[in-house]
Amino acid sequence: METRNDAALLDAYSQTVTQVAERASPAVVKIEARKGGRGGSGSGFVFTANGYIITNSHVVHEAVSLEVILHDGRRFSAEVVGDDPATDLAVVRVKADGLPALELGESKSLKPGQLAIAIGNPYGFAYSVTAGVISALGRSLRSESGRLMDDIIQTDAALNPGNSGGPLVDSRGRAIGVNSAVILPAQGLCFAIPIDVAKYVAGRLIEHGRIRRGYLGLGGQNVAVPRGLARRLGVTAQSCVLVIAVEPNGPASAAGVEEGDLIVGFAGKSLEGIDDLHRGLNEDSIDRETALTVVRERGPVDLTVTPRESGAPTER
Repeated sequence: METRNDAALLDAYSQTVTQVAERASPAVVKIEARKGGRGGSGSGFVFTANGYIITNSHVVHEAVSLEVILHDGRRFSAEVVGDDPATDLAVVRVKADGLPALELGESKSLKPGQLAIAIGNPYGFAYSVTAGVISALGRSLRSESGRLMDDIIQTDAALNPGNSGGPLVDSRGRAIGVNSAVILPAQGLCFAIPIDVAKYVAGRLIEHGRIRRGYLGLGGQNVAVPRGLARRLGVTAQSCVLVIAVEPNGPASAAGVEEGDLIVGFAGKSLEGIDDLHRGLNEDSIDRETALTVVRERGPVDLTVTPRESGAPTER
């Protein structure tokens, strides 16, 4: 039987969700993208009054035209400012001023169990609101580019196709994440990119139009290090990257990397797979001499490689 306290708590919860929806919804937009002969839609949210909008990369990637529909019904043609498939984030802009902008919070201080509210346009149902909690933090999710995204927020606030790119907001109406993915047919397994990552990526996309990353010019695959070889050579890694191709005249080739090498270390850190290599090939690695440790038949070999800038991830 419901008590008065239960009713009061339920009412307080309802009031919070209602107030957040009223505060945040004006900044949420629907994005209609035309990709070749087909169309699709997603969500996004205005984060500056002069028309900059955060959304998912997969909503706008390779779109030939974009249209943004505001909460008040106004429609604008939009252009992609920058697109980063590796983090599934993009920034688009419409030519308008004085737009309602969503306040950006912080994701580093989130805790499991905290209220989370998602706003978006699932299946074309405009400005749908779902509420739940932060289910877990620090999840990993693979983007469509193949790169692993770390520190992903897991929530049970229901997401569906069309929610992509919309905001996940806290009880104060501040964006704490960018809704990105749902695992089907599971229920309550939804994921958002943390807003701290989105702020960093959006800043770089506005400044450079892309995220700068290092590039080695090699193809590799994850393999286990045979125990006998590990004992004989004193290698502590249980897995590593087997080099299966080296691009002529690339940074790896110039450093002396050979097909068949086992990469076990990069930048002074143990390396156990492609994902570790991707993490190391960040903006700071570009044009900087970096230690690379490989294992060959005779034992470990220390090389020095200088990653070049890449416009897109190439190591697979």
